[in-house]
Amino acid sequence: MDHVIETNLLTKAYGSRTVVNKISLAVPKGSIYGFIGPNGAGKSTTMKLLLGLIHPSAGSIRLLGEEMSQSNRLALLRQIGSLIESPSRYDHLTAQENLQIVCDLKGVTYSDIDRVLEIVQLTKDRKRKVKEFSLGMHQRLGIAQALLGSPKLLILDEPTNGLDPAGIQEMRSLIREMPRLCGATVLISSHLLSELEQIVDQVGIINHGKLLFQGDLSALQRHSRGDYVLRVLHPNKACETLLSQGITVRAKGQLLQIPPVREEALAALVHELAVQDAGIVGLTQQTKSLEDIFLSLTSQKEAG
Repeated sequence: MDHVIETNLLTKAYGSRTVVNKISLAVPKGSIYGFIGPNGAGKSTTMKLLLGLIHPSAGSIRLLGEEMSQSNRLALLRQIGSLIESPSRYDHLTAQENLQIVCDLKGVTYSDIDRVLEIVQLTKDRKRKVKEFSLGMHQRLGIAQALLGSPKLLILDEPTNGLDPAGIQEMRSLIREMPRLCGATVLISSHLLSELEQIVDQVGIINHGKLLFQGDLSALQRHSRGDYVLRVLHPNKACETLLSQGITVRAKGQLLQIPPVREEALAALVHELAVQDAGIVGLTQQTKSLEDIFLSLTSQKEAG
């Protein structure tokens, strides 16, 4: 089994409105797959389709090497942990008691609770009432619930939503370690590319229900690279040098903006600017916004 999730032309329509439009996902085993798109792009609907919470209008779903059907759905879901929207919980009960309820529902022994609490770093809070938890602790408890029974696949829908910067960092660190700690493949959604770049190795980009890109993070990053910005002491000299090399320049005081070029060409330009005594002080590369990447990917698809 090379892929833990495979969909073929998966579609979901509500009347005349198509929310998920012929999506063919391929999530490699052992990967952390970032499912990225703006709010309303179809991410949550796709995840609900994968979990059998709603029925597709067309297309097929294979999970863990098996095509999902009504007859095997429950057996497959026992091997999958999920956190969709806000985690369900009983605030008047302790973390331990909440996890015991999930164990009963999943048919998992209570001995597994120690393991998942250790993973999400809530061991010392196991006897606290959940109503006393911070939002970040609630999210970690939700992941602990998803991890009960050692699932082979984790599906996490925007798990950092509403968290403060410290909570986001904790969640990133936790998810990054999932394949190593649990042996689970992770599908995680977000509307922020910058949030997932630090933890995922595979990416799928969805917009208006259509999959615009799927592949390695490094391949996506080539789309996200923007212009270079040079800070120089002598902008006139720098502009003359760059224009003589056929480079388009936009100047604003000591800041010069040039289009992205290959690293070898960039090194040669920097060398020439130094030879011409342009006084290079700094060099940075801008990163395109997710919206700009969408436009880039969409225009490429239309051109193709």
